[in-house]
Amino acid sequence: MALLAHIPDPEIPVISLTDLGIIREIRDGPPPILVITPTYTGCPASIAINASIRMALDGAGLADVQIKTELSPPWTTDWISESGRQALLAYGIAPPEPRAARLARQDEAPATCPQCGSHATAEISRFGSTPCKALWRCLDCAEPFDRFKCI
Repeated sequence: MALLAHIPDPEIPVISLTDLGIIREIRDGPPPILVITPTYTGCPASIAINASIRMALDGAGLADVQIKTELSPPWTTDWISESGRQALLAYGIAPPEPRAARLARQDEAPATCPQCGSHATAEISRFGSTPCKALWRCLDCAEPFDRFKCI
């Protein structure tokens, strides 16, 4: 897992695949199996993600490790690590709150603007720069930004 922690997401290079929660587990073999779950079914970055993982494993002499994609349970934003959430925010992408916080309020809170920190934000489009993100706008500084869809 330490080796995989250095592989960046191809669409968001400031966050690793492990911090994004895509890499789920390593199952003992033979052969060992690395289980991954993309952020979105049909994610266009899946091919690049698999290739990056394969290169890292092969380069470390772990060519026998198989990569298996599992869609169930589906990826959730709760799998993003706290350091991953901070990296997204610093990069300009609003990370969603953990599910427990959303359930306690019984709704989805407005996104926090990654530019100015305002909570006066609104979703512009459910479809952002990638299928797993929505496009939001800050009502105070007027800057647009992506936010991971709460899944």
